Amino acid sequence: MSIDQISLKLHKKLKGKLETRSKVKINNKKILAAVYTPGVAAVSKAIAVNSGLAKLYTMKGNTIAVISDGTAVLGLGNIGPLAALPVMEGKAALFKEFANLNAFPICLDTQDTEEIIKTIKNIAPVFGGINLEDISAPRCFEIEKRLMNELNIPVMHDDQRGTATVVLAALINSLKIKKVKFNQVKIVINGAGAAGNAVAKAIYAYGGTQIIVCDSHGVIRPDRTDLTPEKKTIASWLLPEMKGATTLEEALVGADIFIGVSKGNLLTPVMIKTMANKPIIFALANPTPEIMPDVALKAGAFIVATGRSDFPNQINNVLAFPGIFRGALDNNVTTITDSMLVKAAQNLAACVKKPTAKKILPDPFDKKIVAAVSKAIKN
Repeated sequence: MSIDQISLKLHKKLKGKLETRSKVKINNKKILAAVYTPGVAAVSKAIAVNSGLAKLYTMKGNTIAVISDGTAVLGLGNIGPLAALPVMEGKAALFKEFANLNAFPICLDTQDTEEIIKTIKNIAPVFGGINLEDISAPRCFEIEKRLMNELNIPVMHDDQRGTATVVLAALINSLKIKKVKFNQVKIVINGAGAAGNAVAKAIYAYGGTQIIVCDSHGVIRPDRTDLTPEKKTIASWLLPEMKGATTLEEALVGADIFIGVSKGNLLTPVMIKTMANKPIIFALANPTPEIMPDVALKAGAFIVATGRSDFPNQINNVLAFPGIFRGALDNNVTTITDSMLVKAAQNLAACVKKPTAKKILPDPFDKKIVAAVSKAIKN
């Protein structure tokens, strides 16, 4: 039975992966009165006087909203809010399993930026944090930025910052194996959406100086007239000697690292052969990577990672987001900063004591991960 068949059977049997369960066994009148009327009024009055008590007296202190509009779901694209629900359910289940955080999936039937921001602000009182998920670029940039500024709880678009954290951790260990520093390698990123933009920023923040980012029109260069504000920032990093390339093929000549967050089958063995000695390939498109690992290795790749669980070196956001939000809620962090995420990546990389070409990241079920990542998320 294929994994697709197993998944369909499981979801049909369970009718979804989540349920609501009371922490209190309501089996007598005294308990009934305490959890509801009249006793609960005392709790409500206390919170009305001191709103900070909501974190102590309600689910708010340990609950995350997983919110999507269904416009950029996995490798499926704009499939809408209803079809996005199983994915958001899964994300919520992972929050509980790995970080003991309650999480609730919310799929919005609108793609209007202002309406999304307004809706999230209106429901925010219930939650201790907001995990934005599968919202397409460039809208996702403004939505995250506005909510981070306008809410007093942590907000993170996981496709951006969670992905960037795990990719940075994987790169830290990959370059440790290759015995080179970030400012010594030429890095080509293909894909300038939510993930590609955040990955580029994380590498730049960590000390990468030779970064070329490509989108569907080729290299993001300062002389292009079609650039968004985010792409203009990326273009400004191009060193003078790197401004000659206009296509992905040209950019890859002599490159040490390829990071794909784009579409399947875009990277060829010929391209890998033009790269520097012992190239590192992160082919992260899902479900079909930019190049299959066996093909990349045969072409001369030194280290290969994908977003899939059926190959070594899976770059999986579950290594980051549970610990990030666990740390944010435990340490009363209201804004998750880039410096926190860089530290989280370092801590995540350090969970692998002796990285190898086939093991650059820890196993998702390693119990040390959430604690290691959460330590980085503090004021």
